[in-house]
Amino acid sequence: MLFKSLTTLAATAATLATINAYPTAPPPPTGGVDGNSTAPPPSYTAMSDYDFQSLNLALNQEWIELDLFHYALARFSPEEFEAAGIDAEQQSLIEYMGNQEVGHSTLVQNILQGKGAKQCKYRYNFETVAEWIQFSATLTRWGESGVWGFLSHLDSRPAATLLVQAESVEARQQMIFRQFAGAFPMPFWFAPGISQAMHWTLLSPYLIECPAENPRIEWPIFPTLTIQNNPNLTAEGYESAVSTNRTAFVTPNTTSLYFQYDAPGQNVSYNNSYQTVFGRNVTSPIPTHCVFISQLNATNVPFNATGNNTGECIVPGGVVFSDDGVVNGTNFVALISEDVYVTPYNLSLLNDVIVAGPAVYISG
Repeated sequence: MLFKSLTTLAATAATLATINAYPTAPPPPTGGVDGNSTAPPPSYTAMSDYDFQSLNLALNQEWIELDLFHYALARFSPEEFEAAGIDAEQQSLIEYMGNQEVGHSTLVQNILQGKGAKQCKYRYNFETVAEWIQFSATLTRWGESGVWGFLSHLDSRPAATLLVQAESVEARQQMIFRQFAGAFPMPFWFAPGISQAMHWTLLSPYLIECPAENPRIEWPIFPTLTIQNNPNLTAEGYESAVSTNRTAFVTPNTTSLYFQYDAPGQNVSYNNSYQTVFGRNVTSPIPTHCVFISQLNATNVPFNATGNNTGECIVPGGVVFSDDGVVNGTNFVALISEDVYVTPYNLSLLNDVIVAGPAVYISG
């Protein structure tokens, strides 16, 4: 036994000598959260009511995407897709994207430990493949932006990590639908985020019936905002393309958008079980500004009332960096009662002053 022990010690010493002959990594930089060996094992669960409500809203988004992609393949014939420039291989891509949503919804339901929403019944407002493509591009934009808006505010950093991995795929889906529409796939340098209340305002009209056991979504719904002259990809008659050099639909500092907006107090969403509201600090039903949420910017421009719940504002100009125009792609506009300054991290402060919206603005 002594001989074996000495042999073992000698071998160990030789191994250590060999290891010590190579360089090893220095200590990690100081700071950060849960990034070293002393951190507790991660818990991929909601850690607060804020987490649960944010993730449950995201789950409702995943459910409608799952339904929307599979619904289109069932509703439209292969010939109808072909006529819109979507060939058999692209139809297979649509099916695959629907299957991606199986994974995304399963992931979020697992984080919520099975207590999140179940799938609902939905109302869609498209009649053709081209209209479905534009609606899908719009829906995936607010779905992606809705999650980017709350990720850094979650108490559960482990859950946020998993959502990043799902939303990076959602971003690709949004780009693909723009390609299906024949639009330039990503005419921006940064994808904007929006608040949960803005997300729920956009999503809520399409839920018409949900299981009774679904948790109530506690984010507010703001009055509906309609852009009366919103550009329409469908009307342009473009065919599917990987990329195009089409120009933007607007001329910044020149193009006016015309709005119609509802009063609060409307019963909306599934079973008419929610009611639209003003932001908590709104003191007048007449907006003072439009806010354009695009890229890294929330840009306020004056609102000009033209009648009863109607008005207009001019699309702002300017750049983010270099020649990257502030407003481009599929972004958001809302009517607000106060000229509030916000940045991407505190964008939810706009919730307090929203009179109506947001609406999805297809600017280029």
